[in-house]
Amino acid sequence: MLRSLGYALFLAPAFVLQAAAQTPAPLAGQGCLGCHGSAGQGQGPVAALAGRDRGEIIAAMRAFAANERPATIMNRIARGYTDAEIEAIAAWFAAQPR
Repeated sequence: MLRSLGYALFLAPAFVLQAAAQTPAPLAGQGCLGCHGSAGQGQGPVAALAGRDRGEIIAAMRAFAANERPATIMNRIARGYTDAEIEAIAAWFAAQPR
């Protein structure tokens, strides 16, 4: 019994880390994955978001929404998100491995 408990306690951190890595993007962020990649790794000329600073992502989204940052489509997309959605999306991408 104690041996089984020891194995469980030893392996638990691995399962927690695996679960965290597999956490899907928040619903508001699902639309980002088509261009930015399935985990935000970027695709071709589209910027990688995985592992970027949360504040940097929030600032970029707010700048896109205010037409203060050049974009082809992000200025229109960013205006569709609430502040809470932008913060959730930024937190998720920031937590992804590069």
